[in-house]
Amino acid sequence: MPAIKIQTQGMHSCRRPKMQFLEIFTRSLIILCIALAIILSSISVCDGHWLFANAKVFGLWHFCIMEQHGVPNCTTDLNVASIDGLQVGLIFSRTAVSFGVVAAIFGLELLIVSQVCEDPHSRKKWSFGSQLVLLSFALSATGMLSFVIWLWNQVSFMGFTLTYWCQFTAVFLFFLNGISGLHIHSLMHLPIVHPGNM
Repeated sequence: MPAIKIQTQGMHSCRRPKMQFLEIFTRSLIILCIALAIILSSISVCDGHWLFANAKVFGLWHFCIMEQHGVPNCTTDLNVASIDGLQVGLIFSRTAVSFGVVAAIFGLELLIVSQVCEDPHSRKKWSFGSQLVLLSFALSATGMLSFVIWLWNQVSFMGFTLTYWCQFTAVFLFFLNGISGLHIHSLMHLPIVHPGNM
């Protein structure tokens, strides 16, 4: 019996570092992907030119008409587009995606702090940070969908610009990594069953 216990303890001592390394690697990968998503979303929101249709560029902040020689004539007065409710609709869209970026930044900060500072509240910080990332997904997705809804008659698949697809990628990363963060948090609360107790 003592020999079996010693062997079992030896197996546990060999397995534990691998589990720790895998957990640290996964959490670091989640943090890295969220940081990348924030960069993509920030670029997309600051540029704001999301749709090109009929020699016109529709954006979160500007409306542009392509003149001769491809020179854009842009204005911040979105009523020039002659689309009912576009001014109010795009205000809602850019507000949603902007708050989405802010929520993601705070979520990323909590995730990093939970890994750098080990304390009794580290897991709560990780969980709350993951929830903020999911909130960012909800806000960003809402902003993107409302943009498409307001410009539905102008939308075409090939009309979406590169910055729009950057935002789409960022939204996908927010969702994927927010869910992954909560999943890892739930796994850490599962009871560990040792072979000797079976």
